[in-house]
Amino acid sequence: MPEEAKWYVVHTYSGYENKVASNLEKTVENRHLQDLIQEICVPTETVIEIKDNKKREVERKIFPGYVLVKMVLTDESWYVVRNIRGCTGFVGPSSKPIPLSEEEISRLGVEKKEVEVFYDVGDMVNIIDGPLDGFTGIVEELDVEKNCVRVIVSMFGRETPVELELDQAEAVQS
Repeated sequence: MPEEAKWYVVHTYSGYENKVASNLEKTVENRHLQDLIQEICVPTETVIEIKDNKKREVERKIFPGYVLVKMVLTDESWYVVRNIRGCTGFVGPSSKPIPLSEEEISRLGVEKKEVEVFYDVGDMVNIIDGPLDGFTGIVEELDVEKNCVRVIVSMFGRETPVELELDQAEAVQS
């Protein structure tokens, strides 16, 4: 039974992130290493640039010079990644790969957690996490793609809208 794949950070020449990622994908496919090297990711964000009074959406790298690789660390997988043209090595002490922690992965937003929602707009929910833990409210808006829900909570005799993550609320059991 192979060990579980973890996310590692690979350092590349600046500007070569996409080339390293595509070369690595081709190598993995050609050598049938999909069970060892499972995912390759160049984290990007979409930003709106205003140039010459024109708005444009531009995709920008969040970490220039780095590629994230989800793999099972073996001598073979290490060798394959390390010897891709444009790759300068793994991030870690003396090029010894150190996997990212679960917290780092969730902060980077690399892996999308699938959250099952058992409530809908108009339903009564309990807030189960965060500063309003223990409060009850009514769902006003639900956005599964953005992982957020707006709940109307009655505080101090006033209706107050509160933005929460989907897993911070659960349906009231009747």
